[in-house]
Amino acid sequence: MANPTPPSNTPTVPSNFQQPPTLEQIQKKVRRLTRTPSEAQLTTAELNNYINTAVLYDFPEHLRTFNFRTNFSFYTNPGQDVYNTDIASFAGNTTNTLVNFQNKYISMHQPIYIGGYQSFFSQSPEQFFAIYPKVNNIASIGVTGDGGTTSFTGVINSQQSIVPPGTTQNISLIQSQVLFSSVATNGLGLSLQDIPVVDAATGYKTNIGNLYDPNTAAYQLALQTPPTVVDATNTINYLTGVFTITFSSAPGSGQPINSQSIPTTRTIPQALLYYSNTFTIRPVPDQPYKVNFEVYSRPTALLADNQVPELEEYWQYIAYLAAKKIFEDRMDMDSVQLIIPEMKKQENLCLRRTLVQYTNERTATIYTEQTSYGGQGGWGWGNGGSQ
Repeated sequence: MANPTPPSNTPTVPSNFQQPPTLEQIQKKVRRLTRTPSEAQLTTAELNNYINTAVLYDFPEHLRTFNFRTNFSFYTNPGQDVYNTDIASFAGNTTNTLVNFQNKYISMHQPIYIGGYQSFFSQSPEQFFAIYPKVNNIASIGVTGDGGTTSFTGVINSQQSIVPPGTTQNISLIQSQVLFSSVATNGLGLSLQDIPVVDAATGYKTNIGNLYDPNTAAYQLALQTPPTVVDATNTINYLTGVFTITFSSAPGSGQPINSQSIPTTRTIPQALLYYSNTFTIRPVPDQPYKVNFEVYSRPTALLADNQVPELEEYWQYIAYLAAKKIFEDRMDMDSVQLIIPEMKKQENLCLRRTLVQYTNERTATIYTEQTSYGGQGGWGWGNGGSQ
């Protein structure tokens, strides 16, 4: 008996006995399973929608396979401590690695490395800000209201020291934590809250912020879509503390005008918080640093007829998932129950590679780092090898 032909590394060339597991093959499989061979019964567009819903949303929640776990990295921006992961926060930029991170990746995992150093990681704001508290520094801007003036300029003096004329202080204020406040002539409070200006070319937040009355629609709009142009009448420089503010009405005569801010020292970060789909870094970075960790990526959608899933062996499982969704929408629960056993079988087959892969790795314990591969006896402890 002749030896069987070994499998191809990439069996994507059609043959008489094997067709490549492309989107087209998945479509055929789903049509056969659901008994809808014609376009009139189920259009290709609707079929592809079922298939990609299964691929993007159902598959990764049923299976977290080994090949979807990968390294992810982004780079800090000097002075920026909060990094959003949605789309709107990047002012139209699409090249920043964090754009839509919350949808591209399913979960993130330790260890976390910042600038090459393993760093503290938390998903609890209570724990994180207990270590790095946000304590406001409340200080007068140096003048009081006169009942008529609405605009003021100056420098936030967080140290309450005498700054020599012509000297530029480098105090570095935490972004989105600057507030100017006073009381109007009618006794109502006046406030201006900062929102950092975003550089549309990179998607990063700049060292300049615009100031808004938090009770206005303009402030709510800026929270959803960050500004890209500096407002010369209401601005704060986070690096120097230089500000120009314009209240909606004049502070009352003799009323103090205060700034509330959180001064910080910029240096290499040592901790990362991931909460509400947002990364927060402490200390605030003084320059770009590489932040690296592991993630589970979401599978890639199948858009072209000749496109193949990440692993070819997934194609039958995807077909069964899509067929199940079609039966559910038809309220054909009998067919759902009939298809589930084979779907589970395909799920186990897809999971087999991951299980075998992980069995090659020794379970980590508190003693793992004390072992070394050495000596003639294989795994050993200390310098003497196994005994």
